[in-house]
Amino acid sequence: MEFDKRLKHAIHRGQHARAQSGREAAEHAATADELRNIHSGLRIELSEQVEHCLRKLSEHFPGFQFQTVVGEEGWGARITRDDLNVRRNRRDANAYSRMEMLIRPFSDAHIVELTAKGTIRNKETIRRSHYQFLSEADIDSFKEMIDLWVLEYAEQYAATE
Repeated sequence: MEFDKRLKHAIHRGQHARAQSGREAAEHAATADELRNIHSGLRIELSEQVEHCLRKLSEHFPGFQFQTVVGEEGWGARITRDDLNVRRNRRDANAYSRMEMLIRPFSDAHIVELTAKGTIRNKETIRRSHYQFLSEADIDSFKEMIDLWVLEYAEQYAATE
Protein backbone atom coordinates (compact mmCIF):
# COMPACT_ATOMS: atom_id res chain seq x y z
CA MET A 1 0.00 0.00 0.00
CA GLU A 2 2.78 2.42 0.87
CA PHE A 3 4.43 1.79 -2.49
CA ASP A 4 1.20 2.50 -4.43
CA LYS A 5 0.90 5.87 -2.72
CA ARG A 6 4.51 6.79 -3.46
CA LEU A 7 4.09 5.62 -7.07
CA LYS A 8 1.04 7.86 -7.56
CA HIS A 9 2.96 10.80 -6.05
CA ALA A 10 5.92 10.16 -8.35
CA ILE A 11 3.63 10.06 -11.39
CA HIS A 12 1.89 13.24 -10.24
CA ARG A 13 5.25 15.02 -9.74
CA GLY A 14 6.37 13.91 -13.22
CA GLN A 15 3.17 15.22 -14.80
CA HIS A 16 3.54 18.48 -12.88
CA ALA A 17 7.19 18.85 -14.01
CA ARG A 18 6.18 18.20 -17.64
CA ALA A 19 3.45 20.83 -17.44
CA GLN A 20 5.84 23.30 -15.79
CA SER A 21 8.52 22.82 -18.46
CA GLY A 22 5.85 23.27 -21.15
CA ARG A 23 4.79 26.56 -19.56
CA GLU A 24 8.41 27.72 -19.32
CA ALA A 25 9.02 26.85 -22.98
CA ALA A 26 5.89 28.78 -23.98
CA GLU A 27 7.00 31.77 -21.87
CA HIS A 28 10.47 31.65 -23.45
CA ALA A 29 8.96 31.53 -26.94
CA ALA A 30 6.69 34.45 -26.08
CA THR A 31 9.69 36.40 -24.82
CA ALA A 32 11.63 35.69 -28.02
CA ASP A 33 8.63 36.79 -30.08
CA GLU A 34 8.28 39.93 -27.97
CA LEU A 35 11.97 40.74 -28.47
CA ARG A 36 11.63 40.15 -32.21
CA ASN A 37 8.63 42.53 -32.26
CA ILE A 38 10.57 45.16 -30.28
CA HIS A 39 13.47 44.85 -32.73
CA SER A 40 11.14 45.14 -35.70
CA GLY A 41 9.56 48.33 -34.34
CA LEU A 42 12.94 49.88 -33.58
CA ARG A 43 14.30 48.83 -36.97
CA ILE A 44 11.44 50.51 -38.81
CA GLU A 45 11.66 53.78 -36.91
CA LEU A 46 15.47 53.96 -37.02
CA SER A 47 15.73 53.04 -40.71
CA GLU A 48 13.26 55.85 -41.47
CA GLN A 49 15.53 58.26 -39.57
CA VAL A 50 18.56 56.99 -41.51
CA GLU A 51 16.74 57.44 -44.81
CA HIS A 52 15.59 60.94 -43.87
CA CYS A 53 19.08 62.10 -42.83
CA LEU A 54 20.95 60.59 -45.80
CA ARG A 55 18.36 61.89 -48.28
CA LYS A 56 18.83 65.40 -46.82
CA LEU A 57 22.62 65.02 -47.04
CA SER A 58 22.42 63.98 -50.70
CA GLU A 59 20.30 67.06 -51.45
CA HIS A 60 23.07 69.34 -50.12
CA PHE A 61 25.82 67.72 -52.18
CA PRO A 62 24.70 67.34 -55.80
CA GLY A 63 25.93 64.19 -57.49
CA PHE A 64 25.17 61.78 -54.66
CA GLN A 65 22.79 58.97 -55.53
CA PHE A 66 20.42 57.91 -52.74
CA GLN A 67 19.47 54.26 -52.31
CA THR A 68 17.30 52.50 -49.75
CA VAL A 69 18.89 49.29 -48.42
CA VAL A 70 16.76 46.30 -47.46
CA GLY A 71 18.46 42.94 -47.30
CA GLU A 72 20.39 40.35 -45.38
CA GLU A 73 22.96 42.88 -44.19
CA GLY A 74 20.29 45.11 -42.70
CA TRP A 75 17.85 47.97 -43.31
CA GLY A 76 18.75 51.57 -43.92
CA ALA A 77 20.17 53.67 -46.73
CA ARG A 78 23.30 54.64 -48.61
CA ILE A 79 24.43 57.52 -50.74
CA THR A 80 27.18 57.12 -53.33
CA ARG A 81 29.07 59.37 -55.68
CA ASP A 82 31.76 58.81 -58.32
CA ASP A 83 33.88 61.77 -59.35
CA LEU A 84 36.22 61.76 -62.30
CA ASN A 85 39.43 63.69 -61.73
CA VAL A 86 40.81 65.25 -64.91
CA ARG A 87 43.93 67.41 -64.91
CA ARG A 88 45.67 68.86 -67.97
CA ASN A 89 43.82 66.75 -70.49
CA ARG A 90 44.64 63.61 -68.58
CA ARG A 91 42.41 61.38 -66.51
CA ASP A 92 43.88 60.66 -63.08
CA ALA A 93 41.48 58.40 -61.24
CA ASN A 94 37.95 58.08 -60.03
CA ALA A 95 37.19 59.37 -56.57
CA TYR A 96 34.52 57.27 -54.88
CA SER A 97 32.51 58.60 -51.92
CA ARG A 98 29.75 56.91 -49.97
CA MET A 99 27.91 56.89 -46.67
CA GLU A 100 25.93 53.86 -45.56
CA MET A 101 23.97 53.34 -42.36
CA LEU A 102 22.19 50.10 -41.50
CA ILE A 103 20.15 48.58 -38.71
CA ARG A 104 21.39 45.01 -38.46
CA PRO A 105 18.91 42.09 -38.50
CA PHE A 106 17.55 40.47 -35.34
CA SER A 107 20.01 38.04 -33.75
CA ASP A 108 20.23 35.70 -30.78
CA ALA A 109 22.22 38.40 -28.96
CA HIS A 110 18.91 40.30 -28.55
CA ILE A 111 20.40 43.66 -29.48
CA VAL A 112 19.56 46.45 -31.87
CA GLU A 113 22.70 47.51 -33.75
CA LEU A 114 23.38 50.53 -35.94
CA THR A 115 26.40 50.44 -38.26
CA ALA A 116 27.86 53.21 -40.41
CA LYS A 117 30.57 53.28 -43.07
CA GLY A 118 31.75 56.44 -44.73
CA THR A 119 34.24 56.90 -47.55
CA ILE A 120 35.39 60.22 -48.97
CA ARG A 121 37.40 60.24 -52.19
CA ASN A 122 38.48 56.58 -51.85
CA LYS A 123 39.50 56.96 -48.21
CA GLU A 124 37.45 55.39 -45.44
CA THR A 125 36.74 58.12 -42.92
CA ILE A 126 33.99 56.65 -40.75
CA ARG A 127 33.40 53.13 -39.49
CA ARG A 128 31.11 53.05 -36.51
CA SER A 129 28.86 50.63 -34.67
CA HIS A 130 26.49 51.26 -31.79
CA TYR A 131 24.23 48.75 -30.09
CA GLN A 132 21.96 48.35 -27.09
CA PHE A 133 20.15 45.37 -25.65
CA LEU A 134 16.55 45.27 -26.80
CA SER A 135 15.30 45.24 -23.22
CA GLU A 136 17.16 48.53 -22.56
CA ALA A 137 16.99 50.18 -25.99
CA ASP A 138 16.63 53.97 -26.03
CA ILE A 139 15.42 55.10 -29.46
CA ASP A 140 16.23 58.77 -28.82
CA SER A 141 19.92 58.00 -28.25
CA PHE A 142 19.98 56.06 -31.53
CA LYS A 143 18.38 58.95 -33.41
CA GLU A 144 20.95 61.34 -31.92
CA MET A 145 23.72 58.95 -32.98
CA ILE A 146 22.37 58.84 -36.55
CA ASP A 147 22.22 62.63 -36.70
CA LEU A 148 25.71 62.96 -35.23
CA TRP A 149 27.31 60.50 -37.68
CA VAL A 150 25.65 62.12 -40.71
CA LEU A 151 26.73 65.58 -39.54
CA GLU A 152 30.28 64.32 -38.99
CA TYR A 153 30.38 62.88 -42.51
CA ALA A 154 28.93 66.09 -44.00
CA GLU A 155 31.58 68.19 -42.29
CA GLN A 156 34.39 65.92 -43.47
CA TYR A 157 33.04 65.80 -47.02
CA ALA A 158 32.59 69.58 -47.18
CA ALA A 159 36.19 70.06 -46.01
CA THR A 160 37.50 68.02 -48.96
CA GLU A 161 35.30 69.50 -51.68
